[in-house]
Amino acid sequence: MGEALDLARLAVADGDVPVGAVVVDPAGLVIGRGRNTRERDGDPTGHAEVVAIREAASAVGEWRLEGCTLVVTLEPCTMCAGAVVASRLDRLVFGAFDDKAGAVGSLWDVVRDRRLNHRPEVVSGVRADESASLLRGFFSTHR
Repeated sequence: MGEALDLARLAVADGDVPVGAVVVDPAGLVIGRGRNTRERDGDPTGHAEVVAIREAASAVGEWRLEGCTLVVTLEPCTMCAGAVVASRLDRLVFGAFDDKAGAVGSLWDVVRDRRLNHRPEVVSGVRADESASLLRGFFSTHR
């Protein structure tokens, strides 16, 4: 989570919401890194999770990320929760809950929906105070 928080801080330099993510392989090596890049790239799919998942899939040479863990500073939205399921990640670890757009328990619970073909393990609240503090600081200057 420390590296994800560092990536979140980098997103602010680009004018993006401070969210960072890493994908860790079964051996504990980081194989994907991402931070929000929507503003920088003008890409609505430039969420930290999607960026990290794309990089991890490229590193392993396929779209299935079985055995891997996504660590992200903020509860994923519906798009990112869908990407977690679609990429077959085994585990999702996140920091702060997102009461406005969260899709892993706050508004929806996409990753645990029994109608879907894959349901990763979820660990929430990891270093949540630090993640929330970054977000509060960012939004205090943008509202």
